[in-house]
Amino acid sequence: MDYKSEAKKFEKQFKEDLKQLVSIPSLRDDSTAEKNAPFGKACRQALDKAMEIGEKAGFHVRDVDGYACVIEYGDQEESIGVLAHLDIVPIGDGWSHDPLGCEEKNGYIFGRGVLDDKGPLVAALTAMRILKENNIKLNKKIQLICGCDEESGMQCMRYYTQHEKLPVASFTPDANFPVIYGEKGILCMVIHSSMHTPIVSMKAGERMNVVIGKADALLKDFHYEKEFEFYLKSHGLTGKIEYEENLAHLYVNGTSAHASIPWQGVNAGLHLLNFVGCAYHIDALSQTAQILMDVRGERAGMGIEGAYMGPLTLNAGIISADESSVKITLDIRYPNDTNEEKIKEGFTTVLQESHLPFEIIETDNTDPLFLNPNSEFIQKLMKVYRQYSNDDFTPAITIGGGTYAKKLPNCVAFGPEFPNPAKTDMIIGGPHAADEAINLDEMMSAIAIYAAALEELAS
Repeated sequence: MDYKSEAKKFEKQFKEDLKQLVSIPSLRDDSTAEKNAPFGKACRQALDKAMEIGEKAGFHVRDVDGYACVIEYGDQEESIGVLAHLDIVPIGDGWSHDPLGCEEKNGYIFGRGVLDDKGPLVAALTAMRILKENNIKLNKKIQLICGCDEESGMQCMRYYTQHEKLPVASFTPDANFPVIYGEKGILCMVIHSSMHTPIVSMKAGERMNVVIGKADALLKDFHYEKEFEFYLKSHGLTGKIEYEENLAHLYVNGTSAHASIPWQGVNAGLHLLNFVGCAYHIDALSQTAQILMDVRGERAGMGIEGAYMGPLTLNAGIISADESSVKITLDIRYPNDTNEEKIKEGFTTVLQESHLPFEIIETDNTDPLFLNPNSEFIQKLMKVYRQYSNDDFTPAITIGGGTYAKKLPNCVAFGPEFPNPAKTDMIIGGPHAADEAINLDEMMSAIAIYAAALEELAS
């Protein structure tokens, strides 16, 4: 079967399915959560639309109490799983295309979720369409498992694993090619201080797994206009000051990025804290901000270079403050050479030795994923990838991102981004960034790879 030519036949259908899903701003919203909609109205709407698309394609669909849905091909006892998610991160600012419009330009499709992860989800569904339309005989059924809470804690997969029979092997199309056999651990750490500040209110960042791209704060007793202008210029930032009665409203613009690659972003929240600390001579505030700006965690006492997974990374994703409190939520991605206790111990030592009035008040840890890259499962996926990509060089890899692969046994991340993406003069945003986009030709190649991989694994 020439799966590349088969994928091309389904290009129009792929775009139609994707447009329907991208039009739904499926951001988790606990304020609208209810029975069978545990992550809110918009996520429920996306789940219903995915089930509708799957049913129209001729597959059997099941609702897993609003936490996820399953789109199935076949009725065998054992299954091969594909795990994808329908929820998105906040849309954010800075878009030059309609983030919900699925606009197509010069071979690219733009929109929030087209890459992370609605496009890959539809790619997997399209691969299933190809197998079904060509009557490919399989020994195991294929289950496309669509979750609704990947970006905010993966409660959907926790629920799924507790209530459903699990596939014998799975992959999630939510990262890069080739096969990803290891993922860093993810430690959420919340630190708090009851220090006094001139900040009347500050709330920056909505997700810990996103570098804060914009930050603002209301300040009292502000007389530092020239200092603020100098700070912005000296750090290559933009911002502004607005006055509200006797308060100054400061705005700082940074650059958003995924928390697994924080060096590609500029944390506006930490810069704002740093400026306030410097301007008002609150050393504990500025010193803490400067420590957290080191995205490799060296200054925080947690830095390490992993033998397989590379360096630990540190991102301050959510910051809130007022006149008597500062609270910071940290996203720490760590290799399998260290662990939660060592990280906490190192950071606590730095806080104590530097006499910083912060304490760790909450942690939530997900251990690293590490599978044998020489296993039969991974080698089957590598064989298919090499066959359809003509890439005989790139090895199986590890990443700093956290995917559904950690939630099911014998599961890995597999595509859809290729090692050497096509070049373009357009601004192409990645996951969690403005102008998030996919290359349509590359997605067709990913569909072919997924169809061939599912046949290989399910035969």
